[in-house]
Amino acid sequence: MSGISSTALARIAVAVIVERRSARSRWIDFMWRPVAVLVGTPETAPWTPLDEAQDATLFYAGDAVIELHRTETANYRSNLASGTPSLWVILRPDTSQHPFKLLAVTADPAEGEAFTDAGSDLVEPVPMPAAIVAAIGDFIAEHHIERPFVKRRRDRAAAARRGDGGDREE
Repeated sequence: MSGISSTALARIAVAVIVERRSARSRWIDFMWRPVAVLVGTPETAPWTPLDEAQDATLFYAGDAVIELHRTETANYRSNLASGTPSLWVILRPDTSQHPFKLLAVTADPAEGEAFTDAGSDLVEPVPMPAAIVAAIGDFIAEHHIERPFVKRRRDRAAAARRGDGGDREE
């Protein structure tokens, strides 16, 4: 984390597997996509080829840490309840010897979506392993606090200052 303070209450170490597939395009040679996240971190160097088929190669892209925060338990819960729990892998194009830098892995769908705003990052969901489903389920059971939805009332004085009289619908 290099000096960045984190409020995470739990951390899960993971390894990311990506696939490089031959592209059928005259503009690019390969298509890349994350295909799996495994629990733990191997003693293998990042970008080590793992398996090679006719037009695809699997690589160990590196390791990351899934951070779990008490304030995001509602997002984790909806992820697990979706029927297909996912982890979002974020890869950033790299100009060094490797095509991408593994930026993050998250179990929070909102955070995964927020990473798509960068534009050039490769952000893909992959299936969540059962061991991580169980760990996140335990985290939710321990830390989730149900927060009731509170509808805010319009500030009619502020609406009058804006000149809309406060009568328009939001």
